[in-house]
Amino acid sequence: METVEKKQTQTAIMDSELSEQIKAATKDSHVRAENTELMLSYQRGRVSLQQYQLLLCSLYKIYEALEEALDTNASHDAVAPIYFPQELARLESIGKDLEYFYGQSWREKLTVPAATLRYAQRLREVGRDHPEYLVAHAYTRYLGDLSGGQVLGRITQKSLGLKSGEGLSFFSFPGVSSPNLFKQLYRSRMNSVELTEEQRSGVLQEAVTAFELNIQVFNELQESLSGPSDTDTEMRQRHTQCKHNSTTTTTTTTTTDDEACEGLQSSSSLMPRFLRTLLGVFVVLAVGMAYAF
Repeated sequence: METVEKKQTQTAIMDSELSEQIKAATKDSHVRAENTELMLSYQRGRVSLQQYQLLLCSLYKIYEALEEALDTNASHDAVAPIYFPQELARLESIGKDLEYFYGQSWREKLTVPAATLRYAQRLREVGRDHPEYLVAHAYTRYLGDLSGGQVLGRITQKSLGLKSGEGLSFFSFPGVSSPNLFKQLYRSRMNSVELTEEQRSGVLQEAVTAFELNIQVFNELQESLSGPSDTDTEMRQRHTQCKHNSTTTTTTTTTTDDEACEGLQSSSSLMPRFLRTLLGVFVVLAVGMAYAF
């Protein structure tokens, strides 16, 4: 009985439009990501400058690979209908944000987890060997940016106090006057792509892969950042010492020590929240596409 129902579901998926097929094919991955504590923790956490900078670094490497592959395959039959560089390209915007925070030498300061590099490598492999699979990756990323990413932009701006909008270029789409109308156009273009049954199955599997690659990114961050490290313990000890010192020094020295202690206390106390929030950011960006339908 279960096998029959599964076959019926698969048949229904293959008979629907590509956008609906991707939604159905990624349902389990979406639910798995959405029902983690990470998704909820972002909403009740606060975005720190550290978090945002690290997020931008990973997004830069991901979009560098994605947009390089899209540009190379712009005339491909499956890519041409969904190729909107003027409206959607993110790489230049992310670069502006990184320069704002890190200065002109920002490229030398990029820090990303190995999972991000694997994600970028997969995008390059797809661009080289299966350009039609780019449909799944572009759809997942760009429509996610236009949906969940807009909420993240407002949260980030408020949390970091970026009133002028500087450092928030990633969230801005000046070439898209109406996100909802553009998403309708994008889905229509994507649904018009002609694919063989084998290619269509490959695109659907790649959409699942896109979710998994995002999940791997924040899982790897969780493994590397969760739990108190020796550095955390040392920082707490230094903070305790700083509090003692600040009560026994001169006024000038006390001011300096207090500032240092504040930095240590902030870094130490924000680490758990930092982890939860950063991983939540990746979840929202990964599953944002689900809310674009």
